[in-house]
Amino acid sequence: MEFHRSWPAGADAPAGAGTDAGVDGRARELARIVWDHLVLLTPLDTADVILALGCHDTRVAVHAARLWHEGRAPLLVVSGGHGKITSAWAETEALAFARVARGHGVPEEALLLEETAANTGENITATRALLDARGVAVGRGILVAKPYMTRRALATARRQWPGVEWLAAAPELGYDSYLGGEDERRFIELMVGDLQRMRVYAERGFQVPMPVPEAAWAAHEELARLGFDRYVIGRPGGAARPAGR
Repeated sequence: MEFHRSWPAGADAPAGAGTDAGVDGRARELARIVWDHLVLLTPLDTADVILALGCHDTRVAVHAARLWHEGRAPLLVVSGGHGKITSAWAETEALAFARVARGHGVPEEALLLEETAANTGENITATRALLDARGVAVGRGILVAKPYMTRRALATARRQWPGVEWLAAAPELGYDSYLGGEDERRFIELMVGDLQRMRVYAERGFQVPMPVPEAAWAAHEELARLGFDRYVIGRPGGAARPAGR
């Protein structure tokens, strides 16, 4: 089966996808440092469920479908309502992901939709409630997310759904390859916000603590000073929702 890129119905590829959007060499150098820390993939094993964390990037759904075809788990849950990037979508992230998964051969009986989550913490807690209600026991789960969300996803799941062995997977793309479908400036802004949340949300009890190397934090701070701070908590007009994407 061929796996390909797909955008939600009625949606265009992100504006500026694959362009530099005013990103210079220094910003790109710093962003690679942040990327290298945020990407945390684990060895994979068979599991009880694959949980695809909804977002604007449907390559995540494609990869989740691939893992299902590999026999990694019998059930694929796609979770997501509308987040800060997908607020204008006509359909929920879960509906978009489910459409992509079906298009890649995942049958209805193997697919569950969770359409209420507005952030990463809710992806976990709402999916837990959904599976509990259906009597699905989960001892091991595979989180599928954007590459730079994998560390945060693991930290969040380990806090919000303890007692489960969580593994993490993502589309197999490096920094440069990932940019083929992204507005580079927004992509860097999202990573800056995510790295800040690794510290802030651990302090607030939303996720387990994970050390942030000095080099990664210094890169984050310099990028914020350079203006890549749109999703930094506490910035005027910036994102401030608990556990937000």
